[in-house]
Amino acid sequence: MSGSNAYRLRCSLPAHEMDVRGLAAAAYPDGAFVSVSRDRTARVWVPNPSENQVFTEMHCMNGHSNFVSCVCIIAPNETYPRGLIATGGHDNNICVFSLDRPDPLFTLKGHKNTVCTLSAGKFGTILSGSWDTTAKVWLGEKCMMTLQGHTAAVWAVVILPEQGLMLSGSADKTIKLWKAGRCENTYTGHEDCVRGLAVINEVEFLSCSNDASIRRWMVTGECVQVYYAHTNYIYSLAVFPNGQDFISTGEDRTLRVWRKGECSQTIRLPAQSVWCCCILPDGDIAVGASDGVIRVFTESEERVASAQDLQVFEDELSKRTEVSLVLVGINNSENEYDFVFSIDVNEGGPGLKLPYNVTDDPWLTAHNFLQKNELSPMFLDQVANFVIENTKGHTLGPAPATSTDPFTGAGRYIPGSGSGDQGFAADPFTGAGRYIPESGGSTGTVSSGGADPFTGGSAYSSSSLPKATTNIFFPSTDGVMFEQANSTQILGKLRELNNTAPADRKLSDAALDCLEKLLHVVTDLKSQEQPTAEQMSVLWRTSHWPEDIVFPVLDILRLAVRHPEVNAQLCGGTEGASLCNHLLGLMSPESRPANQMLVLRILCNCFSGSHGRALLLGHRDTVLSRAGDLRVVSNKNIHVALATLVLNYAGRLYGQPTEIEAKAQCLSVASTALEVVHDKEAVFRLLVALGTTVAGDSTAKDLARSLGVNSQISKYARVSDPAKVGECCRLVLDELK
Repeated sequence: MSGSNAYRLRCSLPAHEMDVRGLAAAAYPDGAFVSVSRDRTARVWVPNPSENQVFTEMHCMNGHSNFVSCVCIIAPNETYPRGLIATGGHDNNICVFSLDRPDPLFTLKGHKNTVCTLSAGKFGTILSGSWDTTAKVWLGEKCMMTLQGHTAAVWAVVILPEQGLMLSGSADKTIKLWKAGRCENTYTGHEDCVRGLAVINEVEFLSCSNDASIRRWMVTGECVQVYYAHTNYIYSLAVFPNGQDFISTGEDRTLRVWRKGECSQTIRLPAQSVWCCCILPDGDIAVGASDGVIRVFTESEERVASAQDLQVFEDELSKRTEVSLVLVGINNSENEYDFVFSIDVNEGGPGLKLPYNVTDDPWLTAHNFLQKNELSPMFLDQVANFVIENTKGHTLGPAPATSTDPFTGAGRYIPGSGSGDQGFAADPFTGAGRYIPESGGSTGTVSSGGADPFTGGSAYSSSSLPKATTNIFFPSTDGVMFEQANSTQILGKLRELNNTAPADRKLSDAALDCLEKLLHVVTDLKSQEQPTAEQMSVLWRTSHWPEDIVFPVLDILRLAVRHPEVNAQLCGGTEGASLCNHLLGLMSPESRPANQMLVLRILCNCFSGSHGRALLLGHRDTVLSRAGDLRVVSNKNIHVALATLVLNYAGRLYGQPTEIEAKAQCLSVASTALEVVHDKEAVFRLLVALGTTVAGDSTAKDLARSLGVNSQISKYARVSDPAKVGECCRLVLDELK
């Protein structure tokens, strides 16, 4: 590092029309760097000799047909004395550019999904990582080898100084060391996706993760230090030439400078996601963010921005202040809401109103409020806990009839409302007198009135369809749960199968009583009891029964995870990771269809609680990938559950334009499922998932168009039975025009 002064703004470059996703210091000219963006371009920036603080765009490159997500510099050689620039994108390609032409010299094709990370090594080699779970080694215009071993997207790659050694970091939480195409070591320790890697020296490297930690590793496998300071996902790292100090950026809107193992400086930026960073030859730092702006920071007093530019930067930051929460009061019966809170964002204007009814989910209410008012998701816990604290002691009444929707209808699960027995007499999965989860009963009707567990009293008919201009289908953000059950049938089957269980797995009468009491607590909406630790322990232990007899236990687990206490205990912390891994195992293609279906329903119901939502969002890549594989199973109940899971993910991602990778996966899983799914209810939910994913997000719409979603779903626009399929399809097509 050039010194020990604090970094200050050098300049702000409104460089791109969309997020800046990658930066790299260029080999030529001196002091230059390259940026890439979701606007599909790569740009070269050079210092302006007439203005010491400013950079000027020297060169713009085009070649990708979709977002550009990463960049690396190939060192100069005899053929290209200025070096080359390689970029990877969402079109699955790698484009290689020279500095004297705007179009690629050549394009590397081979990855089956987005190329999200690149690293260049000696002799012109390129290492790439992709959402297709592989890394590839390229030399010239050919792929030399494919590195296979990760089970989820490869988010980070780097070539180590020692010839032949390469590293890859993945959404499967692991880092792998490769030599000559073979995996030599796997590093574990991160609790979430590995997003970035950086070389310290020949024997050490750094990694960063969605778990908000940075780890320092020895190549031999030891983690020698863990660094904490970020409060959200960490996306990128860069090491200073001294080989010890480094920088990091992340979702908490910060650039952090690390000296001697400590975070010595935190620089906040007026953008939510700080995607990338690089260190320039003069020691300055360039960072790229979700607002399309590149900002350069310097230690040098001579290069610090003008007082006017510094003030503009401070003014931008001041707009992102912490919120203060003030309770206005409780409305009387003449008004629409039980509570109205005033949210003061300290910008000198009037407070923002947050209406709330006691039947609402406080976490979802807080989430929707923050999204609607473009406030940072960092305030989610603060707003939700404030709502919870100021509504304590108020009894939840039954939801008004007008709250029914196409999925949950009048019979949706609202703690504290309705009869504990209501709606549990029979369902299309268990039948009126049998408990057979894998039976092929209807997924959309019961014997009375043509309603189903999701549409209930508000089931659609052609006579009640809205006009084409009215969209009541999406965005759907409430989450759809599988709540119907027949407790008597479940317990009867449980006791029957317990008699056939292996001796070391057989439950005692006391353990059976525990599960019966737990089932009563989580299905009796009037019950004031809470699940006990013993009950949850028995449930967890029994969920590991042999696959041929475990299905009634999975059904109890499906109902239990809706309960806030069970959701918190089983989905939070290390228990959550264990639950997710166990469910993924039961959902493997080799598993029994009954178990696959029930696991999908459990995952859907996990969305009912904040811990479950956090767990599934954290494991989204793996969960959706594994779930998507079940589309080939010829079972309409599995298809309905799969469609519902995609819909619930889409609902959580609505209003979050920065989550385009996650939305891309939802689009991918939904569109591939529609190729094989025939059940109309499953088709309907997949259409709603597509509509929710693209609603209000121009980038997601562009991505959907590029995937050919329009032509794929157009056949459903003519469906009239049920009418909701055709109506929803036409509305999705309207969104994609």
